[in-house]
Amino acid sequence: MQVPETTSAEAFERYVGGKCLRAGRSKAWREIKAWLVSLPPAVDTLHLPSVSEPFLAWTVSGEVDFQEREGKRPWVSHRLKKGSFFLTSGGAPYDCRWKAVSSEPFQSMTVFIELPLLQRAMKEVFGAKADHARLRDISAFTDVALSSLMERVHAELMRRRASPLFLQGIAQAIAIHLARNYAETLKESPSGSPSLPGYKLHQLMEWMAEHIAEEFNLDRLAAQAGLSKFYFNRLFKSALGVSPSRYHMTLRMDAAKRLLRESKMTIISVALEVGYANPSHFAQLFRRETGLSPSDYRQQR
Repeated sequence: MQVPETTSAEAFERYVGGKCLRAGRSKAWREIKAWLVSLPPAVDTLHLPSVSEPFLAWTVSGEVDFQEREGKRPWVSHRLKKGSFFLTSGGAPYDCRWKAVSSEPFQSMTVFIELPLLQRAMKEVFGAKADHARLRDISAFTDVALSSLMERVHAELMRRRASPLFLQGIAQAIAIHLARNYAETLKESPSGSPSLPGYKLHQLMEWMAEHIAEEFNLDRLAAQAGLSKFYFNRLFKSALGVSPSRYHMTLRMDAAKRLLRESKMTIISVALEVGYANPSHFAQLFRRETGLSPSDYRQQR
């Protein structure tokens, strides 16, 4: 399977390998998404695409020697066992590989918290500084309180019919826990630290705004900056607080909101204008970002 550089939360599961045991796809899973996957005991190299949405990967069972790397950087090693977490805030794609050190099946649950909910949690925790707050990337850590919440998500995932009200409460609790314990507000880079020159960053932002309808291409942006895509991604995120792919989506959503309010274009035409050939996918992303469907957003005055 050809792996893209970036994908959506909905499509991420298909690239993690293994066998999907359960997936939360009903309407109850509106603010939180979860997949339970049984993974092979050994994998040489698995290339994972980036996603805009932060997510948690939680080891449900098994014990493995796990390695990860970004780009061609050295491999970083971890020992994963039941209760181990990865928190990934989005950004560049990366590689991973592992080998089981126990006979117990290696199972992992991936959980995405929808961005509007996470943004509300950031607002509650950071107040006026919420726009400058972001989650940190953390590998192979443990958290007793978070594990307790994930156990409840797992139990609900295994039920024949999940409770929308219960999942809403759990999603809110996880979002607040992440914001309180694993988020930080952006600070100015220390003098002498690597950064994108202001004029170059401004040029790239203008170019992205003029090409929002084109498919996001990290390689192309990095080439314009004269950097490797992985180093460019890191510097861009450091400068603006969001990854280039996330910034590209924000530009598209902002343009869509303007067209919905200022023009009489059909929703299908708006979707095409901002680069989405699939109107249903556009509507889904728009609702995730704003909490409203495109038609409901247009009606609000």
